[in-house]
Amino acid sequence: MSTPKILITGASGQIGRAFWTARADKSDLRLADIDVATLPDSAQRFALDIRDQASCLEACEGIHTVIHLAADPNPDADFTSSLLPVNIIGTYNMLFAAKAQGCKRFIFASSAQAIEGYPKDVQIHEGMAPKPGNLYGVSKAFGEALASMHANDGQMTTIAVRIANVARFHAGETHSPRDVAAFISFRDVVALLERCVEAELSGFHVVHGVSDNRYKRLSIDQTKKTLGYAPLDDSFEILEGRA
Repeated sequence: MSTPKILITGASGQIGRAFWTARADKSDLRLADIDVATLPDSAQRFALDIRDQASCLEACEGIHTVIHLAADPNPDADFTSSLLPVNIIGTYNMLFAAKAQGCKRFIFASSAQAIEGYPKDVQIHEGMAPKPGNLYGVSKAFGEALASMHANDGQMTTIAVRIANVARFHAGETHSPRDVAAFISFRDVVALLERCVEAELSGFHVVHGVSDNRYKRLSIDQTKKTLGYAPLDDSFEILEGRA
C-alpha cells in the first residue's frame, strides 16, 4: 500500500521544519512555502502563495492530508494588509482547494490566541467556544469555523489545533505565568501533529497544543482521548532543572 502524501504549508517555519525533519523517512511529503529557498533540494518543494487559489489547487493535487501552517503569526499584524489576505483568504483558499482536490484530512494550525479573551484564571477546554483577544485570534477563529463547515458532508476530516507557546525553555529562565502554562516543546508539537495525521477520526475536532505542564492554560484532557496524544515535557520541571 502506498504511503498517503502529506502537504505541509508554511514548511519553512519553525513548526513545519521540526515536523518534516522528524517525518522525512516516514512520510511522502510535499513541502510548500512562499519561499522554498531554505527547504532541502532533495525534498519535493512547491512554491505556494496561499493568497492565490490556483496555486493552492495545484499544491493540493494528489494529496491525502494537508497540514496548513502557513500564516502571518504576528499577533499585532495589520488586518487589511496581512491578516485578511493571508490568514483569512489564504485559509479559505487552502480549504477550498483541499476539498476540490479530494483531500481526506485537513489539519489547521489554529492558535491559543483564538481563546485568549477568556480570563487568565480560566482553564480553556476543547469544547469551549472561541473568544479571541485580538484580530490575529479572530483570523484563527475564522479558520476553525471554516474547517468545521468543510467537515459537514463527511468527505473530509478537519482538525483545528490550538497551538500555544511553542518554545525551548532552559533551567533557571524566567517566563510569564501565561507562557509557562501555555508552553509546548518542539518534540511535543511534532508528536501532536503526528497524532493528528494518524488518528482514526471523522468529522471536525478541536484539539489543544500544550505540553503536559503542571498547570495548563489549555486543557488537553479531551485532546489525549481524541488523538492518543501523550506529551513528554512539563515546562515547570524544565525551568526547575528537573527534566
